[in-house]
Amino acid sequence: MDKILLNNMQFYGFHGLLPEENKLGQRFNVDVELYLDLKKAGNTDNMHDSVHYGHVYDVVKEVVEGEAKKLIEAVAERIANELLSSFELLEACRVKVIKPDPPIPGHYQSVAVEIYREKSI
Repeated sequence: MDKILLNNMQFYGFHGLLPEENKLGQRFNVDVELYLDLKKAGNTDNMHDSVHYGHVYDVVKEVVEGEAKKLIEAVAERIANELLSSFELLEACRVKVIKPDPPIPGHYQSVAVEIYREKSI
């Protein structure tokens, strides 16, 4: 299956279990893989045969910078649902939400969740 990738999109949101996360906010990075047939777009060179990357970015931004969720699992699920319902040609998507600076002790690069969802017929 062909795919379009948008990597390391960066946003500021207010998701988390702790009150200070909801009040102060923090950085979130998001990667998405969009699964669709790109052969027609490759042959026609017409945007109507693909998915507009800028519109994908806007959908992800609206979710991450929008309504606060307790879990990044819920953020990822909402992103996947919005993408699948917003783009007719999209067959499936993989969404990874990364929290680079969660307020937990220890040494690590980040915490993240990754989900894969298919469009239901």
